[in-house]
Amino acid sequence: MIATPEAFSRSTIEREGEAGAAWLGELPGIVEELLGRWTCAPDGEVLHGGVGVIVPVRREGHGPAVLKVSFPHPGNVHEPDAFAAWGGRGAVRMHERDDACFAMLLERARTSTLAEVEDGDRVATVAGRISRRLAVPAPDGLPRLRDRAGAWEAELRKDARELTHTLSPYVVDAALATVRELAGVQPDTLVHGDLHAGNILRADREPWLAVDPKGYAGDPAYDGGTLLKSHALRFLAGGDPRTLVHRTLDVFAEAAGLDRERVGRWAQLHAVQTAFRGRRHGYRIARSGPQRDRFTAYADALARLLTERI
Repeated sequence: MIATPEAFSRSTIEREGEAGAAWLGELPGIVEELLGRWTCAPDGEVLHGGVGVIVPVRREGHGPAVLKVSFPHPGNVHEPDAFAAWGGRGAVRMHERDDACFAMLLERARTSTLAEVEDGDRVATVAGRISRRLAVPAPDGLPRLRDRAGAWEAELRKDARELTHTLSPYVVDAALATVRELAGVQPDTLVHGDLHAGNILRADREPWLAVDPKGYAGDPAYDGGTLLKSHALRFLAGGDPRTLVHRTLDVFAEAAGLDRERVGRWAQLHAVQTAFRGRRHGYRIARSGPQRDRFTAYADALARLLTERI
């Protein structure tokens, strides 16, 4: 039986309550059954992400792989659909899937990520090139981002009205304009949905491969917003955050083959949404307290910088 990492157990129970505790009790048995069914043997320390465990394995007649088992949640449903559509193009390959268990057997990549690269242009270029490769026709059944436009607008208006915040009406209005003008009409292109640098891993088959997709159908420029949002701390720690933000935006859009203004507008919307959600709910790694307040301030600052040139 695997030993579930303590930090993962703690965060799962904190987030999911009794349902999380019950699932954690079943998890070792789920892993054992899948290892037997897919003829795999454990091959290293059990790792974890935000919502799932990663068990390095070796499989008879195949190379190294990982068994990923995630907490059952609507946000995890379409991850295997995305991997199936890509077939290893810009992302790790999926060898097996068990949707009932929220489990997959995946190609093993390395543990180092694009987030560890210091060169900001390199990060934006690699992420942009990955984004370009992942932009394939979306399979049927994926959630359409355009269907969220009404909820996004209502949420922005509610948060701006109810929450104490430092965002000017101009910044909030820019985010609302993006929802009205871009979110309601989007292509049926497969979108990763969480393409930040930490979800792009060094690999052997290719230099870099994406992991942990959400699996949406929509505008590929949406993923540029995720990348910029995740870099807020790096931008604001630099000597000239305005230049860093817009340089990253320029480099990513060129590498991804996307319209620069469109990427910037999505990024600004992401930043505003993050600033409001942080105030209302906190963040996965900072639910409350000074650290949450710092992250919220970073999101505010990024939103303001992106509003300047969208």
